Amino acid sequence: MNEVFDELKRSLAEGRPVVLATVAATRGSTPRRAGARMLVRMDGSFCGTIGGGCGEAEVWSEAMEAHRDGRPRLMQVDLTTPTDGEDKICGGVMDIFVERITPKDVKAEGQA
Repeated sequence: MNEVFDELKRSLAEGRPVVLATVAATRGSTPRRAGARMLVRMDGSFCGTIGGGCGEAEVWSEAMEAHRDGRPRLMQVDLTTPTDGEDKICGGVMDIFVERITPKDVKAEGQA
């Protein structure tokens, strides 16, 4: 987890916005629990994990959309439905909060 916060601090200090995806809640069997985080840079690279696989790919795609529109969102990753005829390993559901954070946002918070 320190990796995510270290990269968040570094990116903002360098003037680069990032998207932070945080597992807000889980139900059933999931690869990660509430509080797990993944940071996605504008170039699509990322650090941290919310669990890997198809679910993480869905979150990555939503994070890239958040880079484009700047809006926070709460998304659901459903790991209960088979994909392409294969069973998913976990079988639970994760709610993920996805938010874009910019250096400007941090400065505004510091002035409040």
